[in-house]
Amino acid sequence: MKLLLFIVFTFVILQCQGKPLDHSSNGYQRTMEDIKKEIAGYSEIAKEIINLAVHGKAQNRSYERLGDFVDTIGPRLSGSRNLELAIQYMYKALKEDGLENVHLEPAKIPHWERGEEWAKMVEPRNHSIAILGLGGSIATPPEDITAEVLVVTSFDELRRKSQDAHGKIVVFNQPYTNYKETVKYRTRGAVEAAKLGAKASLIKSITQFSINSPHTGAQSYEPGVPKIPTACISVEDAELMARMSSRGTRIVVTLRMGAKTYPDADSFNTVAEIIGSKYPEQVVLISGHLDSWDVGQGAMDDGGGVFISWEALSLIKELGLRPKRTLRLVLWTAEEQGGIGAEQYYQQHEANISNVDLVMESDDGTFMPTGLAFTGSAKARNIMKEIMKLLKPINITNVFENGGGRDIENWIENGIPELHPKQEERRVLLTMPSKQQIEVNLDFTSHRKCL
Repeated sequence: MKLLLFIVFTFVILQCQGKPLDHSSNGYQRTMEDIKKEIAGYSEIAKEIINLAVHGKAQNRSYERLGDFVDTIGPRLSGSRNLELAIQYMYKALKEDGLENVHLEPAKIPHWERGEEWAKMVEPRNHSIAILGLGGSIATPPEDITAEVLVVTSFDELRRKSQDAHGKIVVFNQPYTNYKETVKYRTRGAVEAAKLGAKASLIKSITQFSINSPHTGAQSYEPGVPKIPTACISVEDAELMARMSSRGTRIVVTLRMGAKTYPDADSFNTVAEIIGSKYPEQVVLISGHLDSWDVGQGAMDDGGGVFISWEALSLIKELGLRPKRTLRLVLWTAEEQGGIGAEQYYQQHEANISNVDLVMESDDGTFMPTGLAFTGSAKARNIMKEIMKLLKPINITNVFENGGGRDIENWIENGIPELHPKQEERRVLLTMPSKQQIEVNLDFTSHRKCL
């Protein structure tokens, strides 16, 4: 709920300003003291929003909407029938909510299906290996792949053992540092292994914590490099093979993957607005992505981001607030395949980039926020700090450096200010077999793919 209030406050107050929050000095015709006074004047509006969202009839509404959506639709893989149904579901829901200019904007998106997949250690003993094929992976040949395993902990180690990689299945047992740094093994593992003649690659799931649960996600092939099958395996299986390999044990694995890639599918970005009263051509864009992977219901990645973004507009509309600028909600398609829908949306709207004042994407989960990450000028940052003071009653006051988001990166690279919520680490209490309890800090960024 605090995350939702944060989003609503930020966009209401940003849009109530007489001039856009932009990165140029031309937007600052008033003194900073004038702006501070104006922002402070929205304290009563802030209280109205809190009362409606926390104590009023909107309490838990976004959670209930999300529950109905994911239970009704389920997983929403790019190119799937379920994603198409999800887009139609949201189009209808946004219309029924009374939002303005609800429409669909076309996009062409990848269509990949994983098919049957399994892996089994056949030497030195029989052991079933839990796998999830990575997005866009090719299939194994009809006779499967049976090959000896080479275990490495890094790309550097792989290059040092290049003579040993040919004809092998390369298993990456990389240490986890953080999601941003460690995910390169998932995205590039197949390419680096294929350069050295490997038959396939198996990547330890990009996570700190596992209950024999592999994670899926995106990977990329490279022109001129042979494509090989690639999948993630659980932390447990990766470390099992690493221990065996360190003792000099020969490991042989059989891999079957029935993945298929089809022609690109027709899809849509879903758009709804509250049209600005004074500067309707100027846009503040708030967003999340509707697609998900196929092995979970996508409630966290990114159903939560979609529904709190929608709820922000619902609260503003319900309170009868009419911002000066147009508040535009965009629900992206095919984010998981590399921000495909957002890239095409940017190309379609690039000519009007000067009318976009601020962009935001919620795609980092929906845990307790600690503030916002902001990308923009120093003057704009000072304004954001003043806005955040209105959130003191719900203890969200920090402004952090370096925002970002895959679906809005084109706008950021071209100078449009950006923000997104920063969230606290989650803590999980584990009970060990000895009944001793230990507290584990989890980077939940790595777990969103299966939620």
